[in-house]
Amino acid sequence: MTDVIDWPLALATGRRLAPAGPEATEVQAKAAVADLRRAARRAIMPVREVTGLVAPTEEHHAVVVARGEWIRANIEQMRVATEPLTQMLRDRAPSPLVREAGARTTAIQMGAIMAWLSSKVLGQYEAFAVPGATPGRLMLVAPNIVVAERALDVPARHFRLWVCLHEETHRVQFGAVPWLSSYFTGEVHAYLRGTDTDSFSTVRRLLSGLRNREAGRGVIDLLHTPEQREILDRLTALMSLLEGHADVVMDEVGPKIVPTVATIRERFDQRRSHHRGLDALLRRLLGLDAKLRQYTEGAAFVRGVIDQVGMEGFNEVWTSPAALPRLSEITDPQAWVRRVLG
Repeated sequence: MTDVIDWPLALATGRRLAPAGPEATEVQAKAAVADLRRAARRAIMPVREVTGLVAPTEEHHAVVVARGEWIRANIEQMRVATEPLTQMLRDRAPSPLVREAGARTTAIQMGAIMAWLSSKVLGQYEAFAVPGATPGRLMLVAPNIVVAERALDVPARHFRLWVCLHEETHRVQFGAVPWLSSYFTGEVHAYLRGTDTDSFSTVRRLLSGLRNREAGRGVIDLLHTPEQREILDRLTALMSLLEGHADVVMDEVGPKIVPTVATIRERFDQRRSHHRGLDALLRRLLGLDAKLRQYTEGAAFVRGVIDQVGMEGFNEVWTSPAALPRLSEITDPQAWVRRVLG
């Protein structure tokens, strides 16, 4: 039976549409890969010392990849992440012809998005456990890091180490907190299982929300069920925590081992917040503007907690899902301190 998404076609489309990497000789490319591997290893101890978290390096480790491998890995991650939804759609069993056409159309759309993203991401931790794959990989996307360091006009080795500090923190978060990956996966699956595949119910909910003029909510949010909104709030708070924590750690460690860290941070933040034309449109459609807010609000939360109770007190956040910040607490660190630490 044809799957609801033609995954091989999604992969082939993504790889075919992925932009070419930066101009570099074979010697330069190999040198960049070797340098990134050294930077990834060098980042381990400083991050461990600042965070107080210890992650295994045998299973959870860093790998340097090109854009094609990043696309392949993310297609597999998407396949695992969306299994509850694809199973629900599979059970509806439309005619074979409609099913195949839909599977191909969705695959082409997904491949095109992955191709565009493949030139933007500097690094990524594989949070979903893919059957048969090495668990807990941290991917460093070499061509994108080289493009960014050239655009920022900063020393390559300094920038690569700085990036690795942020990404190593993500590796440590999942590697040192055994329940985090399964919790994250469970929340995503619960969100997808709450999807209403009845088109009439979806339209009724949208029209009801528009009639009631629910303030501050976009069209996509109106399509969510109340249960999905609660899950999405928890996921948003979690992602803000993870991204903010990584930014705080890289800024704490950076001045000690990255001589040009102040210049890198200033230029990187300027580049991160300035996008125009099609690039800006796609970022809004894919929610990447919201991700930028996660960096800033999450970092403010982490700093706010650490200022009050230190890193040891902050690390209570990793003890259980109940200790994770609520969405309202991301902008009110004191509320989290009162609730969790009493």
